[in-house]
Amino acid sequence: MPELLPSLDRLAEKIDGKVEVIFVDDGSKDGSAAYIAKAMQNDRHIKLIRLSRNFGHQIAVTAGLDAAVGHAVIIMDADLQDPPEVVLELIAKWKDGFDIVHAQRNRREGETLFKKASAKAFYRILNRITSTDIPQDVGDFRLVDAKVVDALRAMPERDRFLRGLFSWVGFKQTIVHYDRHERFAGKTKYTMLKMLKLATDGIVGFSDAPLRLALWFGVLVSIAALFYGGYVVLSALRSDELVPGWASTIVVLSFLSGVNLLISGIIGLYVGRIYTEVKQRPLYLIEENIGLSAANLEHINRRADYATK
Repeated sequence: MPELLPSLDRLAEKIDGKVEVIFVDDGSKDGSAAYIAKAMQNDRHIKLIRLSRNFGHQIAVTAGLDAAVGHAVIIMDADLQDPPEVVLELIAKWKDGFDIVHAQRNRREGETLFKKASAKAFYRILNRITSTDIPQDVGDFRLVDAKVVDALRAMPERDRFLRGLFSWVGFKQTIVHYDRHERFAGKTKYTMLKMLKLATDGIVGFSDAPLRLALWFGVLVSIAALFYGGYVVLSALRSDELVPGWASTIVVLSFLSGVNLLISGIIGLYVGRIYTEVKQRPLYLIEENIGLSAANLEHINRRADYATK
């Protein structure tokens, strides 16, 4: 924070227009919220939203988008991996008439080869099984026009995959390339389990390919079982000494049981998402807001208005 805030001040001086900086504290325990609240005493541009608990990265970003009132909104992590100076390039593209400007990474310093390779493979697979073209090597660092933010407020879905939603809404989109720095301080809280959940949300939220795959897999297993049944009947007709094998029976039963569990699990993912949506709980709860204007709060309330329609 002591490094980030001065860099944001320098950036604000270069931007031709009014600037507000909205920090979203997603249940942090390292004193960041207190540091920001203190810094706000000398900077009226800074605003803070403290969520009642950790709701997850995608929900925290959504809370910030809901509160923003600018003509354009830039999403940026606070760990200085995304260079603040790139914001000026994003704004330049926005002034050229683009509604969404993605920041695409040329290099990703400080990240393992496994993370880079797995992310690249995931987005290739996702783009093949969905009709939504999601740019590769693009995280959450981007600029979006106010009308795009308003369109996102009308999407009340709970298991959010914002990178897919930004591509799905359409509008005029372009890309700015940059080199992503190594994390300035601290360690990432985005564990492998959280990355897997994000990947699952992306696949299940934007494609029914797993359901179709389960259907065809079930068909193939049924055909194989039919042929195997025919083989058993022919063997029984040709030989009187055929003794049913215990091992083969167990193998077949185990295989069919595994297929059944696999298909049930895939269907369960979709049913679980339906269950989550039907409950209609709010996406997040705000414990405290500091510095938010009446306009900010009005924008947040739009989320509730859309959810009840």
